[in-house]
Amino acid sequence: MVEADGADWVKALPAHREPVLEHVAVHQAGGVTVRPLPPKARWSLRLGPGVAEAVGAVAGLSLAGAVNSYAAAGDRLAARLGPDEWLVIAPDADAAEVAAALGEALAGHLHALVDVGHRDVGIGVEGAKAEVALNAGVALDLDLRAFPVGMATRTLFGKADIVLFRLGRDAWRVECWRSFAPYVHGLLVEATFGV
Repeated sequence: MVEADGADWVKALPAHREPVLEHVAVHQAGGVTVRPLPPKARWSLRLGPGVAEAVGAVAGLSLAGAVNSYAAAGDRLAARLGPDEWLVIAPDADAAEVAAALGEALAGHLHALVDVGHRDVGIGVEGAKAEVALNAGVALDLDLRAFPVGMATRTLFGKADIVLFRLGRDAWRVECWRSFAPYVHGLLVEATFGV
């Protein structure tokens, strides 16, 4: 048995994420496609005042954008969810590179960088009626004029906390906690039947 006061207990933790929606197929109905997205590396980033502007871009992602917006560089995203809060998402293959770039760029600056890759799951919602399906659980105006491409925000979907990204006119990314993923996915699928 490994003692709790030693560093060896960390080595006993699982080194990989088990997919939470692996049994779920891509769902298409009513002009909407709902699909589980591939696993990604994710970090919650908190910065002290003025740090984002001082640092600028990290790993190809600008941190100095407006609140409720995101920067994209290929498959990497950095959503500014508040004045001092970001959600950074990258392919698993880029995890070490992005984490190292963030650590190097933020050295000497007040910050907190936490790996939340095991916490969150992504769900893609696409199609001409995706906005309508999302509004079954989101009490925000999702019209393109009110929620343009490039916007991201933390909100509720039904009873679950999510981060919602508008990737394109008819393309969305929903990030939610793993434990809420079956609920969020199920509610999205149910909503497609009413559009």
